[in-house]
Amino acid sequence: MILATTRTNHGRLIAANIAKRFKSSPAASSNAAQAKHKDRYNYNRSSVISFEDDQQHTTYKRVTARELASYRTPPRKVKMLARDFIHDSLYNPHYGYFPKNATIFSSDTPFDFTQLHDLAHFQDQVARRYVEYGIVPAPGEGPGRQVWHTPTELFKPWYGQAIAQNLVSEYMVRHFPYEDFIVYEMGAGNGTLAQNILDYIRDHYPEVYERTQYRIIEISKPLAEAQRQRLLPDHPCVEIFNKNVFEWDTYVPAPCFFLALEVIDNFPHDVIRYDLEDLRPYQGIVSIDEQGDFTELYEPIHDPLIRQFLQFRSEIGHESPALTSPWLKYPSLRSMYRSAPFAPNVTSKPEFIPTRILTFLKILRQNFPLHRLLLSDFSSLPDTMPGYNAPVVQTRFRDTMVPVETFMVQPGYFDIFFPTSFELLRDMYELVMSKPVSALRLPEKADAAKSTPTGTAEADSLRPSPTAPTVSGRLGANFFTPKGRRPPRAGQSSGISLAMGEARSTICTHQEFMQQYANLDGTRLRNGDNPLLDYYRNVKFLY
Repeated sequence: MILATTRTNHGRLIAANIAKRFKSSPAASSNAAQAKHKDRYNYNRSSVISFEDDQQHTTYKRVTARELASYRTPPRKVKMLARDFIHDSLYNPHYGYFPKNATIFSSDTPFDFTQLHDLAHFQDQVARRYVEYGIVPAPGEGPGRQVWHTPTELFKPWYGQAIAQNLVSEYMVRHFPYEDFIVYEMGAGNGTLAQNILDYIRDHYPEVYERTQYRIIEISKPLAEAQRQRLLPDHPCVEIFNKNVFEWDTYVPAPCFFLALEVIDNFPHDVIRYDLEDLRPYQGIVSIDEQGDFTELYEPIHDPLIRQFLQFRSEIGHESPALTSPWLKYPSLRSMYRSAPFAPNVTSKPEFIPTRILTFLKILRQNFPLHRLLLSDFSSLPDTMPGYNAPVVQTRFRDTMVPVETFMVQPGYFDIFFPTSFELLRDMYELVMSKPVSALRLPEKADAAKSTPTGTAEADSLRPSPTAPTVSGRLGANFFTPKGRRPPRAGQSSGISLAMGEARSTICTHQEFMQQYANLDGTRLRNGDNPLLDYYRNVKFLY
């Protein structure tokens, strides 16, 4: 078995060193020192071993993020897939980054852009409010809560109004007045976006507001409660589900819009490397020893979700970025490279693959068959760790961002967020939407579904629209379909009762989207600059 490993307590040491700055007294520091083992600087990127060389890892229990959710402290003497480690680090309810250390920047008073001179003036105002909003950590509580901002909060209400205009425009063309205006928002944060959208629709499209149902899927219990208090008094059409979207199991047959804005960058990824002998992929495992040190191991792929992602990526013709180097295409050159002293036996840099995003797309296909997706996030990021599609791993200390070069860090102290290849996402999304639900299930789930005769029938069927003629899905797929549209399915129609497939998804930049849907006068500065267009140049939309 060929396995490359990286041993590290580097991220844990950074977190420990930051935490030491916040100790309340020498006695507290002494007690903490007695409770923890002595730090060992064993960071090493180049070791190549196997389980046989390090038998302790073979005895560790393999766990998942779902199992770790009940842990009140970070685990020891366990091993898990990289995506489970990242999920636990970010979302564990007891020590994860978002429950303990993340706060969304929000200001009660929106910026009056028309009174700001230029971009420098705007930046000064943002910095001033950011400092005012900062949260000082309690003694012994590490770096304190991390404050971060989103375009929703910086440009309220104008950003939310642009989103609302896009949704209403699509709804009026496709479904009004025969269907209700149903919107699902995943991860609504402080509820600002929902409020801005609903206020705008109520004031400008009352006939649409009367048919509006706004549903929020929120994993955080405190945020869900804050959303209820903020939204329900003015907008009784809001319904909030305090639930992880990955555990959503309710079938929604009606046409709807699904919002995923500034969310998928924190979806956990898996890690793979390729054997230089035959370019066979290996899946990354994070092993945690009894002292809390991390070891990155690689083993042959047997996780069904990783297998499915690699299969789907091959179907849509996307190549791994780790295999684009010309020399990797020639076995003789790979052999020469592997024979060099201390040469690694796998590709030198890890590749991070968005397996959780694939799971999300499958949930949309299975439970929201008539949805229309509106998604926005980072298409590129600075200061990423080494690797392909690698994340930024960072924490804030004394108003300074501290990035590190490994994702194996002390859970709860670091934000871990990824760029998204929107071209890959678009093609993967279209592939998933084109497949029957039965073809998307993982092997063990497919076997379980066979014992439930109604499971596949319900998910693969579609609720007829009041304007839809009776059209065979199979017949429609064989007839002419205009370029840029999906093959039609039974129950789908245009506003003039023609059986048509949904328009294929489109990619545009943040600037292009705002130019089309935003009221740019509201965010124009006195010198003519517009931060709504100039900021977030590394963000794209899929819709």
